[in-house]
Amino acid sequence: MSHSRIGPATIRRHCSPAAPALLSCLIVSIAAGCVAVPLEEAHTLASYDGLTSNNGKITKAKFKVDPNDLATAKTIYIEPATVSPNAAPSIKKPSDQALVANVISRALCVGVSDRFQVVDRRENADVVVHATVTRIVPTNAAMAGVSTATSLVSPVPVPRLPMGLGGLAVEAEATTRDGKQVGAMVWAKSANAITTSARVSQVGDAYSLASSFGSDFSKMLVTGKTPYKGLPKFPSAQKIKSSLGGRPKYPACERFGRSPGVKDFAASQVGLPPSWTDKRPTVVGQWSP
Repeated sequence: MSHSRIGPATIRRHCSPAAPALLSCLIVSIAAGCVAVPLEEAHTLASYDGLTSNNGKITKAKFKVDPNDLATAKTIYIEPATVSPNAAPSIKKPSDQALVANVISRALCVGVSDRFQVVDRRENADVVVHATVTRIVPTNAAMAGVSTATSLVSPVPVPRLPMGLGGLAVEAEATTRDGKQVGAMVWAKSANAITTSARVSQVGDAYSLASSFGSDFSKMLVTGKTPYKGLPKFPSAQKIKSSLGGRPKYPACERFGRSPGVKDFAASQVGLPPSWTDKRPTVVGQWSP
């Protein structure tokens, strides 16, 4: 969704404190508050043939999966996610780039644990997964700070200011031991003014969106079908435990650190940068074209 021509003055007119105006406020904010993140092939996958498109309003994706080959696989290895040279310059701090990549790796590792045994050596795996961040649209930290301050002093819930929102694009594939591609996805998603918390960091939005990608791709591998159809399912016990900062199901996932859990959720509500709570050493793979 591209930026509309709705500006701050229009939003102020619609967003009066009166209760009848709240719905109008939300609609206007959503219309103005989506940054366009292009869905593009970055040449990090072995093949882009046969991808099916999912053109959601917020999430854009092209994907394919081979359920037959995945059905015989038992073990899986998650390579540390990389940040492409095209994506890196948009974020000043290498540590912030690494943080986003690590969240993707962690989310993938926890997600595939619902179906596969995660191993710590690729030569022991039936399937190997690698992901590459292809674009990071920076969050405007100053605008995020203003949004947080506004929400904290407001007596009623208000949407985030729809300016300076960030976004993320990632692509990933899963291959068998002999190099056959059994799953692939090209993915892009934008933050929005309603469901994405404002955090005072260039990667505030990308950090939140990274786990969304990990969830989509791992769900596709676990189920062997599109992650974009059907009703949402209640997360497994191991996912809930990991999301709260508990020990992951498989020790191989420890290399990506544990989720900061409730601590990070609380920090996000007051706009703190994700680096304040997610302090575990990050593991980032070496870029290879």
